[in-house]
Amino acid sequence: MATRRWLPPNEPTGDDERLAFLAHEIRNLVGTASVAFEVLKTGNVGVGGSTGSVLQRSLSALRDLITRSVDEVRLRHSVRDRSRFELDEFIAELAPAAVLEAGARGLNFHLAGGALDARVDADRPVLTAVVTNLLQNAFKFTRPGSSVTLRGSATADHVLIAVEDECGGLPDGTIDDLFRPFEQRSADRTGLGLGLTMCRWGTEVNGGLISARNLPEHGCVFTVGLPRV
Repeated sequence: MATRRWLPPNEPTGDDERLAFLAHEIRNLVGTASVAFEVLKTGNVGVGGSTGSVLQRSLSALRDLITRSVDEVRLRHSVRDRSRFELDEFIAELAPAAVLEAGARGLNFHLAGGALDARVDADRPVLTAVVTNLLQNAFKFTRPGSSVTLRGSATADHVLIAVEDECGGLPDGTIDDLFRPFEQRSADRTGLGLGLTMCRWGTEVNGGLISARNLPEHGCVFTVGLPRV
């Protein structure tokens, strides 16, 4: 049977974990910028197109991450830059970078919207980091040649952002462990084991909850739920 967990708030982290968190975010942004740069080097796309936009957004986000001292903003549960924005527009902005990353890994990426007029009040850079980390986690564990899907939807009270992968499913009893700091669930040790923990922190500071659902023999679905404006 599929397993679903709505995760409770976690305790504040120590200084070492804060530093590791900041390093993790910088690593993600530099990685996305590097993928975009490699595509631009081929000469098959122009710098003024979507790939150039991905590179520009990654560099801008890296600059903002450093100047805002985001380690303190996120990890001390103090969201300072809330704004209201449409869910579909937010998800569409993430698609170009996701397409590049999926292509570099030999995967398919699907975007599913359909939440017209659904709006959220959140710290947009923090929420962007949350969804980006969910996508990168999905790309890392999804089997070659299969797909990752980013989906936005809404109920009367909530907006939902879901990332579905095709990792083959999880062993029973492992979902709660995914969100522990420095937890790594594969032989690939290139990451810090903080991606899903960061997703939990970033969701909670925006007043939301994150859930994980196991699809046996298929994959996983990670869903961020936030209050709907």
